[in-house]
Amino acid sequence: MTPEQIIATLKTLVDEGKVLTDPADLDNYGKDWTKIYPPKPLAIVFPKTTEQVQALVKFANEADVALVPSGGRTGLSAGAVAANGEVVVAFDYMNQIVDFNASDRTVRCQAGVITEQLQTFAEDNGLYYPVDFASAGSSQLGGNLSTNAGGIKVIRYGMSRDWVAGLTVVTGKGDVLELNKDLEKNNTGYDLRHLFIGAEGTLGFITEATMKLTRKPDNLTVLVLGLNDLTNTMDVLQTFQNRIDLTAYEFFSHQAMQHVLAHGQVQAPFETEAPYYALLEFEAVSDQVMDDAMGLFEQCVENGWVLDGVISQSETQAKNLWMLREGISESIAPRTPYKNDISVVVSKVPEFLTEIDQVVTEHYPDFEIIWFGHIGDGNLHLNILKPEDLPKEDFFEKCQQVNKWVFEIVERYQGSVSAEHGVGMTKKPYLQYTRSETEIDYLRAIKQVFDPKGVMNPGKVFDL
Repeated sequence: MTPEQIIATLKTLVDEGKVLTDPADLDNYGKDWTKIYPPKPLAIVFPKTTEQVQALVKFANEADVALVPSGGRTGLSAGAVAANGEVVVAFDYMNQIVDFNASDRTVRCQAGVITEQLQTFAEDNGLYYPVDFASAGSSQLGGNLSTNAGGIKVIRYGMSRDWVAGLTVVTGKGDVLELNKDLEKNNTGYDLRHLFIGAEGTLGFITEATMKLTRKPDNLTVLVLGLNDLTNTMDVLQTFQNRIDLTAYEFFSHQAMQHVLAHGQVQAPFETEAPYYALLEFEAVSDQVMDDAMGLFEQCVENGWVLDGVISQSETQAKNLWMLREGISESIAPRTPYKNDISVVVSKVPEFLTEIDQVVTEHYPDFEIIWFGHIGDGNLHLNILKPEDLPKEDFFEKCQQVNKWVFEIVERYQGSVSAEHGVGMTKKPYLQYTRSETEIDYLRAIKQVFDPKGVMNPGKVFDL
């Protein structure tokens, strides 16, 4: 079929006006937050129902048309980039909360529901959806599940997959599957939910999800500590976890905080400067918990692990302390940062980070390195800022060499080349640093089962 015939057919499969071909729309919907691959989609199509998604997938199989899913497009691995004439399936109009069950504490959502929309709905009903990250105001649930998004609360609440009671998916063959039917206990063979969660749309598209909710945390309190040394992150974590259930444990470097302070939205937490900082969050449900927290803080100071610290006394102060961590990405964005999200087991974080930092600093002493991340679950975010006098193309070329060094270290520590943002296209060349060739062969075999014609987000995760 010609491109014109494909577009004409697409218009018969969705509601009127829900197929876009304007260059500005193609550029907007054909990319995510990565800047490496220029978007070149054929068209953007907006289904409103599972049935319309199914019709699109069946047509794609008949006409050999590639489909790329598009949610909030906040990913950093080019998993939602359409760079080769694909049709982008955008879920913006599948944004309804379909059902709520107070007894089961579950809510059924279409794939285009915004993360913050789900969080607000849960709060309005006296409950809590705990998966949270900086892009919650724009990321969509389908995209979160397709990349198994984590965020800042993983240490307490786990990843996105831990909150999925059931899924509706359209497979690459065009079959509609209702997976798990929202059951808490269902031991009837393979749990196919977990194949589609984290699959980046390569097996099929998630159209609806039933998400579990929990009780709201009580009196969340934030403690920011200035650390004497990177290894002290583990000393502090172990000390607090032995007595208090943490809801978050984040870290950031002094350089990272300097960029946030220069951005002008928050002030330094205390006068003492430290090379690294830890942010702890916990539920201060009683005076005893607060007394325990202060006692642990004093113990950390006495042991020489902590130089200074501050604890929030109000919800507003807690939000401001969180800004020291959550404002980092925005504050460094003008510097065209090279980003990498990687992970190892928690106990190996200090030596792992130190080794990467030394390698990059040794080879590129003019590069400014910004570290932050979810250190409580072993997830680190490496950010290298582009020198002002270095052309962007030269900077990205040098960063490709950085990739090789970093991922060789990741492999040696048996870590992951992608902790949160998926593989997409940017991490695809490095998948073998985390997955064995035998594993990848099994992944390819699974792909063939659900998407034999290869129409679902081709070229992502691995090549066939």
